[in-house]
Amino acid sequence: MLLATAFGAVGMLFLTLLVVPVLFGSTQVLFGGGGAGGAGCVDTSQAGVQPAEASDARSIPADYLALYKKAGEEYGIPWNVLAGIGKVETNHGTSRLPGVTSGENYAGAGGPMQFLEATFREFGVDGNNDNKKDRYDPADAIPSAARYLKHNGAPERMRTAIFMYNHSWDYVNLVLEWAQRYADGDFKVVQSNGIECDDNELPPGVDGLVQRIIAFAMAQRGKRYIFGANGPDAWDCSSLMQGAYRSVGLRIPRTTFEQWPFGVRVPKGQERPGDLVFFNSGPGTSPDNPGHVGMVIGDNKMIVASCATCVPNIGVKPYKRSDWVGTTRPLATDNLKRQLAELYASR
Repeated sequence: MLLATAFGAVGMLFLTLLVVPVLFGSTQVLFGGGGAGGAGCVDTSQAGVQPAEASDARSIPADYLALYKKAGEEYGIPWNVLAGIGKVETNHGTSRLPGVTSGENYAGAGGPMQFLEATFREFGVDGNNDNKKDRYDPADAIPSAARYLKHNGAPERMRTAIFMYNHSWDYVNLVLEWAQRYADGDFKVVQSNGIECDDNELPPGVDGLVQRIIAFAMAQRGKRYIFGANGPDAWDCSSLMQGAYRSVGLRIPRTTFEQWPFGVRVPKGQERPGDLVFFNSGPGTSPDNPGHVGMVIGDNKMIVASCATCVPNIGVKPYKRSDWVGTTRPLATDNLKRQLAELYASR
């Protein structure tokens, strides 16, 4: 029940980057769980896989089975999990208890997937394109359940999403027991901590220095966000950026407000791994004075210390969002080119 161009004139930088393997060791980087205080990555590549039917699935009414599979494909939710919810809630709409085909049960839920009216109003889907959203119609209720699970983190955080559907871990376990029975083969439930192994892959051609800067930041995944913290067990958004550059011997300013004017501006669409992306987010910020920062690691992916209540506090998120102000490239500045030259000269 539901309760670029900035690199163009930096020949010296290119020369310096060529010696990075000498200065900083091998360019082979393995992004692990982050050491003390960090958390290991979780493989979510199979999270939304649609399993084959086991013999127990024959007990599901044919129309419901088709709807579970259709909604599963559309929303990336394993169909058997939707079937598990449908079984536990109303035995696939066959229960004669109040609130299944009409009315509501004692808690105000109705329909085969047992939606509260307010929740269905927010997440309801017109699954059969009849210009109506009806929580008593399985053609609407089942994709609505898939949409609600997706909203709450499925398929990457499946147990959490099912718990949000009905706040009971016994309920979660029962749903997943039925999901396992309906699936043919070794069906696995993914419960990611928000740190996904797929994020470890960088685009081809990322040079050794940038790899090491990113590797430091990625190694902080799973640690705490604390405003004003400066490592090693907790960071805020700008201290993480400073710490990542400091890990290879380079100095950039401490705060977001100082980091924004420090780097060379990069047009949107030309950002590269290691660049900093800035956002009009947080107290006292504006489009000209952004207060939040992350580091590009790939196409629309950044490593960022987000907030104390985020899951994870420090992890990988998309940067192409409505409050994205712009991008800078610290390595293209005269300041960092001088620092790199000094590092090379000292070796």
